[in-house]
Formats: sequence, C-alpha cells, structure tokens
Amino acid sequence: MSDPIGYYVHHQGDGHRQRALEIASAAPDRFVLLGTGLTGRTPGVASIDLDDDRPDADDVFSGRDAASARPDALHYAPYHHPGVRARAARFAGWIARTSPALVVIDVSVEMAMLARLCSTPVVYVRLSGDRSDPAHLDAFRGAAALLAPFHETLDSLAPDWVRQKTHYVAPRDASGRRQDSGVLVVHGRGGRPLDGARLAEAAAMTPDRRWTGVGPITSPPVLPPNLQLRGWIENVAEEMDKVEIVVGAAGDGLVNAVIAAGKPFICLPEPRAYGEQVIKAAALARAGAAIVLDHWPEASRWPAILQDSLALRACDRQAVTGEGLKAAGDWLLGLASDMRGRT
Repeated sequence: MSDPIGYYVHHQGDGHRQRALEIASAAPDRFVLLGTGLTGRTPGVASIDLDDDRPDADDVFSGRDAASARPDALHYAPYHHPGVRARAARFAGWIARTSPALVVIDVSVEMAMLARLCSTPVVYVRLSGDRSDPAHLDAFRGAAALLAPFHETLDSLAPDWVRQKTHYVAPRDASGRRQDSGVLVVHGRGGRPLDGARLAEAAAMTPDRRWTGVGPITSPPVLPPNLQLRGWIENVAEEMDKVEIVVGAAGDGLVNAVIAAGKPFICLPEPRAYGEQVIKAAALARAGAAIVLDHWPEASRWPAILQDSLALRACDRQAVTGEGLKAAGDWLLGLASDMRGRT
C-alpha cells in the first residue's frame, strides 16, 4: 500500500470534517483523518482522535489564546495546557510511525508548522477572509501547495504569490429541478443557536411556503403550521433537493452545497475570525450568486426578500461551479506521488 495522506480536521463547526470526507472519497484507503471528536464520525475512512486543545470545550473557539507573549508565526500557543501538549505529541508521533506522503491541514497554522518541522510536505487549506497576518503568510510559505475549496472568482485579498500557489476546487454543478415552494434554513454548529422565534415569525409571514429549519435552533413559543424544525441532520444536500430557496450563513460547506444544488441563496454571514464569512458573502454578492443580509431581517421583509432571491440568475451560480471536492482528492494523490520524488 502507498504511504498514507494525513488530513488534519479542525473542530470549529462541522464543515471541516464534511469537507475532509468528501475529499477522501477519492481514495478512502489512502487518507487518515486526525482531529478532535472524530471517533465514529468518519465512515469508511481511518481516523485518529486528538486531545482537545480548547480552553473551554463548551465555548465557541476563537482560535486565540491569552498568552502574554507569542511568536508572530503562531495564533494559538497557550501555556500549561495538557491538551495542547498531548495533541501535538500524538500528531507528531503518528507522522514518525507512518511517514505520510503529505499532510493536509484544514486548518491550523500551528499544526502546519508542526508537520513541516516533522519533515513532512504540507498542503494548507485556504479559507476566505483577510489572512494577511504573519502567521497565515508563514504557513502559506511553508506549505508545498495551497488548496482553496471555492471558485477562484470568489477569492479576494490574497497576494499574487498566494494565488499562484493555490489549487482551486469549486463545487460540482449537481442542480436539479425546483420541487416546490419550500424554504430551507440551515444553521451550523460553529456559533450560537439560531433564534427559533424569529424564524417562526418569518414563516408566519409567508403561510403559502413550507419552511424547514435544520441545525441548532431554539424552540419558538409558537410553531406555525408551515414550519418544521428537524434538528441536526448529516445530509443537508438531500433537504436542498426538496426546496426552492436556501437561507444560511457563509461557511464554505454550506455555500458549496447551495451552489452545487443550484438554489437561490439568502446569505446571512456570521462573525468569524479574519472576517471569513463577511468577505465570502461579499464575493457571492458581487458574483450575483446570493442575496446577502448583514442581520436577520424583520418578519415583514421576508416576502420581498424571498422574491428577490428568485430573481437571481442561475447562470451566475453556475459560473462559480467546478469539478467538485472529490477532484481535490485526485489532485492530492498526484501531488503525494510527486512529493515522494523530491527532497
């Protein structure tokens, strides 16, 4: 068997794990996923659970520590954290034992530097936002290649040398017909639960439309008859096939799923480090691929907003599609073979 390809999975939200699984589907026996909370959640792909490095596992992780001194090349290096020590030791130990062909980092500048120090080629996954800080730029420089899980049209703020080093993989166009007048509201795990009362008010203002909410959503005082709350589901794409319009944030996983499904998208970016979602949402708006709102609107505005989303052109969404994430797995397999021939 060829040397494995490691894939480090960040634990903020669930999009990193879902992306890793889709990429690994190109060759499930070659990939090993490493991260926190992966046990039983990587069907068909080997995984290694790493110790939790968060200051508070129940809090929203900002990726920053409160250390009084930290090198510019690092974002998160707290003192006296046993999880950080154990995590780094297990990650480095796996590299020493298995000698992977390369390691994909999705995402952490610290783990990228650690893999590079362990004499291993690194592919760093680039996310949206302003990543011009010294730590990100050093991680980009130290990587053998960069992988962006979005169309190049949606890239912004990156220096030319970063773009030239980046392999872009946009979602594959898998759009189908609109099946009814339903609205799907998707809320991820990366932040606070969505206010169910406001969602219920929006549904009540459009009684002719069936609304479905998935993800962490608080229970509303009154549930209108045209609103169903499904909780967390693994396959959001199946739900998208059933509706006409999708509402959600600007995380890469959801954005790619909506674009692939060919659905009108109402995007409400959430606060994230480096302006990740706000900047991605602005790029979607420029491309004509989404209606972007900076906050949840008053209930009375929803009928007009839904109509505006239906006026978005399908050709603008199709312009930011591509080969799909599985193609990234094929590219990584070729890169792994190529890197074995280098010193």
